[in-house]
Amino acid sequence: MSVSAKAWEGELVRKWLECRIEAARLDQTAADMRGYEGQDDYDKAAAEEWVCRTLMAAARQGDQAAFAARLKELLGQDEHRATGIYDDRRCERYVRANLRKLTKMTRTNVGFENTLRYQ
Repeated sequence: MSVSAKAWEGELVRKWLECRIEAARLDQTAADMRGYEGQDDYDKAAAEEWVCRTLMAAARQGDQAAFAARLKELLGQDEHRATGIYDDRRCERYVRANLRKLTKMTRTNVGFENTLRYQ
């Protein structure tokens, strides 16, 4: 992991994760209301919520190295169990995509200040 010029802000990361959990819940509700055509969006939002919830404990430590280690550990797992999804393979793909995105954000320490619902 490379060291960025910006100092790691554990509180900002926790706030970002909380905002993403809330946005994922709203996205799941909206996708669920659309029925069959919204299943892909539902799985995408469920995967994001699962990733953010799983990382909350590591974010509470306030240490960039611990957070990065947890991300690496999750990426190394063969499967990630999320409940209430429509397609296991699709959700697994979205979980891995979210983990890679967060790994990049953690390495560069950029993007955690963006707490908007749509990113």
